[in-house]
Amino acid sequence: MSILSHPLSHHFARTFHLGHLCPPRDFLPITNLPICLEIGAGKGKHALLFASQNPDKHLYAIERTALKFEAFDKHAGKANLPNLSVIHADAIAWTAFAVHPRQIQTCFILYPNPEPKNKNQRFLNMPFFELLLSKMSDGGQIILASNVRDYIDEAEQLLANVWHLPYIKRQIEPTSVRTHFEIKYLARGECCQELIITKPCGYRTRFDQTLPLYLSWMPMDET
Repeated sequence: MSILSHPLSHHFARTFHLGHLCPPRDFLPITNLPICLEIGAGKGKHALLFASQNPDKHLYAIERTALKFEAFDKHAGKANLPNLSVIHADAIAWTAFAVHPRQIQTCFILYPNPEPKNKNQRFLNMPFFELLLSKMSDGGQIILASNVRDYIDEAEQLLANVWHLPYIKRQIEPTSVRTHFEIKYLARGECCQELIITKPCGYRTRFDQTLPLYLSWMPMDET
């Protein structure tokens, strides 16, 4: 069994600091029931497809960019899927404030910004990833897809040497149409890959008992 032991490797000596976060605008808490999560949903192509094909699963799909969110929200309104919640927020703050421990069954991170000039902002290089792991259910999976070979190679190294998590790597079929980025990359003949990362039963993080921040966060007295 893979267990994240303490202390973390020197690379991750810094802890994700929850106290630096503020609640997203118009934030509303969610019920503590199993959910799926998509970080960086774009215009919602994958979210709409997933929700329509999995009516028994509730997907919260987050998009920070205003223009992409507006397009997504418009399409979602027309689709009227009761198991899809469209969220306009920063994914880090929303996850910290909204999600309960071990609540997420599946988390999709499809074609994130590869951050070529600041690799510390890649998801598996961020302290936030430890908080995200605490929100994953036992046996829950994170699906990370990219067309950047270096991104996938680095993620594999971090999974093996830092996070100690099992995963499967596979190449995306050229007929896949999950996202607009995926369609574009595959049409150009690029190699798109994904890592299917599993959180083992008993896996520990420093945030395992951390409840959603809305339960403890209090706005500062402005008087």
